[in-house]
Amino acid sequence: MSAMKQILSLFALLFTMYSYGQERKTVSGYIKDASDGESLIGVSVYVREIGNGTVTNDYGYYALNLPTGTYTLVFNYIGYGKIEKKVELTTDLKLNIELKDESLKLQEVVIKTTKEDENVKNIEMSVNKVEMKTIRQMPALLGEVDLVRSIQLLPGVTSVGEGASGFNVRGGNIDQNLVLLDEAPVFNSSHLFGFFSVFNPDAIKDVKLVKGGIPAQYGGRISSILDVRLKEGNSKKREINGGIGTIFSRLSYEQPFAKGKGSFIVAGRRSYIDVLAKPFLSGDLKGARFYFYDLTAKANYRIDDKNTVYASAYFGRDVFGADFGFDWGNQTATARWNHIFNNKLFMNFTTFYSNYDYGIESDRNNTSKTGDKFKWNSNIQTWSLKPDFTYYLTPNNTVTFGGQYINYTSKPGTALAISSGESRNISIDPRYADESALYIGNEQKVNEWLSFQYGIRYSHFRNLGPGTNFEFQEIVKGERKIPVSEKKYETGVINEYGNWEPRFSAKIELSTSTSIKASYNRTAQYLHLLSNTAASSPLDVWTLSSKIIKPQIADQVALGWFQNFQDNAYEASVEVYYKALQNQIDYVRNSDLLLNKYLEGDLLFGNGRAYGTEFYVKKNRGKLTGWVSYTLARTERKIEGINNNGWFPARFDKTHNLSVVGLYQLNERWSFSTNFAFNTGTPASFPTNRFEWGGWAIPQNVNDSRNASRIPSYHRLDLGATLKSKKKLFGKGQGEWVFSVYNAYNRRNPFSTYVRQNEDNNLKTEAVRYSIIGSVVPAVTYNFKF
Repeated sequence: MSAMKQILSLFALLFTMYSYGQERKTVSGYIKDASDGESLIGVSVYVREIGNGTVTNDYGYYALNLPTGTYTLVFNYIGYGKIEKKVELTTDLKLNIELKDESLKLQEVVIKTTKEDENVKNIEMSVNKVEMKTIRQMPALLGEVDLVRSIQLLPGVTSVGEGASGFNVRGGNIDQNLVLLDEAPVFNSSHLFGFFSVFNPDAIKDVKLVKGGIPAQYGGRISSILDVRLKEGNSKKREINGGIGTIFSRLSYEQPFAKGKGSFIVAGRRSYIDVLAKPFLSGDLKGARFYFYDLTAKANYRIDDKNTVYASAYFGRDVFGADFGFDWGNQTATARWNHIFNNKLFMNFTTFYSNYDYGIESDRNNTSKTGDKFKWNSNIQTWSLKPDFTYYLTPNNTVTFGGQYINYTSKPGTALAISSGESRNISIDPRYADESALYIGNEQKVNEWLSFQYGIRYSHFRNLGPGTNFEFQEIVKGERKIPVSEKKYETGVINEYGNWEPRFSAKIELSTSTSIKASYNRTAQYLHLLSNTAASSPLDVWTLSSKIIKPQIADQVALGWFQNFQDNAYEASVEVYYKALQNQIDYVRNSDLLLNKYLEGDLLFGNGRAYGTEFYVKKNRGKLTGWVSYTLARTERKIEGINNNGWFPARFDKTHNLSVVGLYQLNERWSFSTNFAFNTGTPASFPTNRFEWGGWAIPQNVNDSRNASRIPSYHRLDLGATLKSKKKLFGKGQGEWVFSVYNAYNRRNPFSTYVRQNEDNNLKTEAVRYSIIGSVVPAVTYNFKF
């Protein structure tokens, strides 16, 4: 715990690290949307006289500590009208601002930087922010807006194919992304086997993807942070939003309460494929259930000028199957308290609960005459306490510090098998652990052209009793290890790990429209998703670090060039990155990960590396807006016992990844959009020869090569159009029709390719190309708001 004490001593220096040469005062406040009272994240607050400023935090709060005097404050934000305020700062000043949305005006910016040259001037790099307004304009599968599918059109973001859960960022596996919903982790971000995400677009306010230069306040994953913030609810008036689509419908309700001091939002979705298909099902499929639903809710209440509380929750579930079926889902709950100690010190205290579980059950309808049955449940759950502080020391120094405690419970499988009236418990013992962390960081503006962001995080992980440590003997490299002993612990600490995680970013501004940025970060991850399939499934196993499974470590460096053109009408960037990964997990041949007490004997470990270049050009102004992104990258692994101990492509490695997004506003009623995506096919392992035995052709890979081949490349074109209705909904609302065509030129993209025996001749083998979506998918959705 000495490391914790060292960071605590740094906290104690916060209030003595700066001495004032003259009298200073603070101007601070909240910035909100004038139409609905939603707090606005990342609003630029610029002080014209000093050529410097700040941005609002995740709760819309800002603070500037300045020498006494008269200043002009300029408030600027995406798609909102700019406001200038002249203030005379002779005493501490509270200044709350409401900005008016101007994005609906034709000829105005549709996709717009936060302020002029913000992508150049902001120290953040490897960060993508996509407005929900933009995501709603993009064509999508079956006409339904989806957050996760949209971010896959950004540089450095891919997936292993259509229908795959999650997403991959800069050579990381899907479990290496920390997906946060109002600060609570979401362990499975997908509905319907990856076709849709768990995020209801009607309830989302802000989306930020951090791929590198990760600030010290984030920890627990080694590839990226997807930070999703929920809307707080309209604090001005009642509002209802919804949509009726091809595959599911959605509805949200927002309303203020306590005379505008509080507000809430409740949003729900439910698919109805099962309802539409029910008349056509017969035989074993009669009574089949296949649908998903989710419910999202959030409320906030302003106690006084210094205290605001928030509560939010999510519950979602997928159900699939008939007499034999399975279901899975996430549940999260978050409570937060914002407190302003003084005009310079802001605190957010968060506590959350998150659970992901799945269940499998045979003979769900009790139709078995023998009484045979199988039932299996599994889950991973966490709860956490997390205080975060922001200290606005000066306009040139913003200090962040805080900590977190997380408690883990992993239940790989509670299973019961019943055969001929006899039951057998084949459950796996649960595992317990906790993780604690402290961090401190500072964003420092040295002068007009040079800025730094630096910090340190220390994380500490413990396996807790009751639990078991296993010992294994390795007979052959790359093959299953044999269990030789086990040691049980009833209480106490079984294993523990600690890691220092330094973070550093720098920005050199070469001109008002050009800058160079660089970053380095080390991250540690103690929670792991085990999957030996081509794409992760809802039944994959979440496990904790142990004596054998070491924490994953990543060191990433990045360098970028950021440039704006034609008075910010265009912005462009080029980033190169290199990531070194330790303690990466792979699997023996024919590994058994489900309900396996000795699954650690089926795991292999090694190192990884990922490197690449990301190009990004975006048009911000005019009727035609959009972006082009291209990523050239490699992702490789080196695992002892695999591929002759040499480097090989990871299963989600894609050399080329091109995305084009175009949005066109024709007039007040009609708008059009298109997406085009192209990427290299994923790696695959194929037999190098075969031998014949007993009248069968047996494929074989004599070179022990891993992922030496690739499936064909993936490419797809989507089209969309939106027509705003002239008629008022219920006399006062508004509606729109959304038309979309997914996979417009009918490309049969392969999800995987595999080799099998010919059905008519076992001595013949054939390659099979498997596609999830192999045709054009048109859709119509009606959205309404009143």
